[in-house]
Amino acid sequence: MQKVNEFLLFLNDYLGGHQWFVFLLLGTGIFFTLFLGLPQIRYFRHAIRIVKGKYDRAGDIGDTSHFQALTTALSGTVGTGNIAGVALAIHLGGPAALFWMLVTALIGMCTKFVEVTISHKYRDILPDGSVSGGPMYYMKKRLNIQTPSGKIIRTGAVIGAFFAVATIFSSFGTGSLPQINSIADSMHTSFGIKHAYTGGVLAVLLGLVIIGGIRRIAKVTATLVPVMALIYFIGAFLVIASNYQNILPSLASIFADAFTGSAAVGGFLGAGFAFTFNKGVNRGLFSNEAGQGSAPIAHSAARAHEPVSEGMVAILEPFIDTIIICSLTGLVILSSGVWNEKIENKFEQADLLILEGRYDDGNQSDRRILNRFFSNDTTLVLFSGDLNVEDGKILNDGITVVHAHSIAENYRVYSNSDLFRGPIPVTGGKIQTGQLGETGEIYLTGASLIHSAPLTTEAFKRSILGDWGQYIVSIGLLLFAFSTAISWSYYGGRAVTYLFGTRYIIFYRIIYVIGFFIASFTDTTIVWNLSYITIALMTIPNLFGLLILRNDIRNTIREYWVDFSRDWPGEKTPAGIKK
Repeated sequence: MQKVNEFLLFLNDYLGGHQWFVFLLLGTGIFFTLFLGLPQIRYFRHAIRIVKGKYDRAGDIGDTSHFQALTTALSGTVGTGNIAGVALAIHLGGPAALFWMLVTALIGMCTKFVEVTISHKYRDILPDGSVSGGPMYYMKKRLNIQTPSGKIIRTGAVIGAFFAVATIFSSFGTGSLPQINSIADSMHTSFGIKHAYTGGVLAVLLGLVIIGGIRRIAKVTATLVPVMALIYFIGAFLVIASNYQNILPSLASIFADAFTGSAAVGGFLGAGFAFTFNKGVNRGLFSNEAGQGSAPIAHSAARAHEPVSEGMVAILEPFIDTIIICSLTGLVILSSGVWNEKIENKFEQADLLILEGRYDDGNQSDRRILNRFFSNDTTLVLFSGDLNVEDGKILNDGITVVHAHSIAENYRVYSNSDLFRGPIPVTGGKIQTGQLGETGEIYLTGASLIHSAPLTTEAFKRSILGDWGQYIVSIGLLLFAFSTAISWSYYGGRAVTYLFGTRYIIFYRIIYVIGFFIASFTDTTIVWNLSYITIALMTIPNLFGLLILRNDIRNTIREYWVDFSRDWPGEKTPAGIKK
């Protein structure tokens, strides 16, 4: 499994983790922003009116209202990325990474508008009267190739099938398995509840919700999304208010180093511009999924007599998900001061590295060397050999223990719950736990930077809430992640419908719920890494499809405003739109 995991990470380095993917994602959004004349800004107020139902018509075809489609799509995007993803971006790229998350969201508002509009236009009405849509449908209908002789080559169906398969895998890798794993970990840490108990209860609830299909999913998410947002907002504002003196310095740090990278502060060793930019954009995509093609599946079910109005509703998604919620999380982390502070914790093997040589983060020269190392600009010598441990203390001279991109301090080695004694084999900087025989679990504890959900949890404790702050994060993570699992079951079900028909959805849902339960008490690292790849495999064909159909999209928008001006002659239109 370790080899498989390493292969997935290697593959991701050339897909979603590579710079070309970032430029494709942002480039597509920037192109449509200019091509369509800043629609995310000009149509914003109009989108709010649509969500309120102002322009609804009796007899519109669909399974959900505009608001229900929005909350269903939001429940799929508002998840661990808003709690853990923001913390990871700041941990890796510093405060400036949050700036690039916000830029990604602003551009992503246009991308969401475009992908939802074209997907809604080419959705299918199934024999039972329900609606099925998503990028795979516009791909099947509009991405075929016509030869000079007039023969149609069904390339669109192949591309659509490829997208649908990636969606099914991503429903497990993004929407189900890692979500319940994060929930179970959080419930165990905060309340001492066993992982399997959490998984069992939530698996039953998940099954009861998703068996009812999109109508029941929409009703649940329409209630769940506002409730979870309210709880999280109250807790976040209390943290920020408790650290009010750090609000302006925190805001300044987000924008000050946006084009140079984040400077080294405290235990944070600094990050160059390219590294900061990459992490901010990647976490931005993971948070709001703009361009991935997932949200159009939910929006395609919305009741509307034409597609553009639903595309406008989608403009609000990245704004709510990233610009509001992620910014709130980022301000909590930065104002609390925990992001660059070394905190006592149990070291994760994936974040642990043993370097040859002594390095001191109090030394500016050593800081620069380590900064370049973590930004992949140079290679330090990784330690290989045996660590000699006596009563939990590593006796080797001339090594540096690094955890979570920081130099670890006051660390001790344990076997199960006892201080360890004996040799520990290390190869290429990594502890080889598989060579320790019957010794049991070997782990280190000590002071280092932390990231992801634990970092957000620690930040919420730095307020008048005290230790009660961790419960806000636990409850928020529970609601956010569970709602994500609900929405992604629908996305995967629509992909199954596209590939095999509606009669196979029930089998998919059963497997989805079973996998959800099992993942609550098993390691999902490999699933997370698989999800990074499936996200890229969904996003790439979707972005190219949007670019190919750019004129179709623009003409559809023009037709919308012509019809709107005729049907609603007394209504104001956005600036630049001729009546």
